[in-house]
Amino acid sequence: MQGRLTAADGSTVDATLEMVRARLSAKDFFWLDLVGLDAESTDLLLHDFDFHPLAVEDAEQAEQRPKVDDYDSFTYLVVHGAGAGAGEEATVVVHIFFSDDHVVTVHRGGGGLLDGVRQRLTRRPGTAAGASPAVTTLYLVVDVLVDSFFPVLADLDDRIDELEDEILKQPTEAQLGELFDMKRTLVALRKVVTPERDMFARLLTGVSVLDGVTLEAERYFRDLYDHLIRISDLVDSYRDLLTGAMDTHLSTVSNRLNSVMKQLTIIATIFLPLSFLTGFFGQNFAVLTGHALVPAWSFWVFGVGLELAAVAGLLYLFRQRGWLGGPTE
Repeated sequence: MQGRLTAADGSTVDATLEMVRARLSAKDFFWLDLVGLDAESTDLLLHDFDFHPLAVEDAEQAEQRPKVDDYDSFTYLVVHGAGAGAGEEATVVVHIFFSDDHVVTVHRGGGGLLDGVRQRLTRRPGTAAGASPAVTTLYLVVDVLVDSFFPVLADLDDRIDELEDEILKQPTEAQLGELFDMKRTLVALRKVVTPERDMFARLLTGVSVLDGVTLEAERYFRDLYDHLIRISDLVDSYRDLLTGAMDTHLSTVSNRLNSVMKQLTIIATIFLPLSFLTGFFGQNFAVLTGHALVPAWSFWVFGVGLELAAVAGLLYLFRQRGWLGGPTE
């Protein structure tokens, strides 16, 4: 079992099986933070804490959408935060088992975020007047996870502005790839922020109830809900900005391509009459008029007429296809 055990005063020690069982027997509040679940931790949650097997099974799975489930003796919540480290997933998932006597969190990443919660507990901020240590700990854990989205979104905003300036100067394939990566990140964030916002809406409207939450403490959870609304709006606005940046990239590349094609067309137009003149007068007129085409009219028909017929046929074909403003097939 790998985890940390935190008391109500913020003092933290490495958790052991015997220490956790002693705390449970003493009925003192504590916060157990587990890094993943092994066989020993799973057995502890099932038998010593007496958590429901379905909740423990959900905690064993890394991918879970934000949700809140009410059980007889505890409430199970899944809350997401932003993955800050390079190479990490877009979000980190924290499974929370909440009751009056203890709070148990299970996560596989984002341990640095929860270190800030321990520091705030040590300072005893008095999060909510009259709130129990369990409610205070729950609020601080969720508050840290929710607020972790803001720096990530701020960095995305700055990078989008930089990419737009770079695209206008010189569009590259690397920029387009980065835009797609950022868009996938925003899609991943939106998948968790929206249900997380709805989850707190359920808590604030009384659809789901957290034991021990006073009216004063409810104001703090309402503030979390307001933060989630802001984050959801930011995610949607940045998605629009990314779409605009991608359109700008494609338009810039298209304009540059049109400029290149225009230059090539000018060069081709310059050489077109020269090619025609050299080709026409390069015919062996002596052979045509003196041997193969003896009658005078045959030169005008076969030597000149066929070329005019080819030009007329092409003009008709272009007009039929709408390239010269005529009808389109």
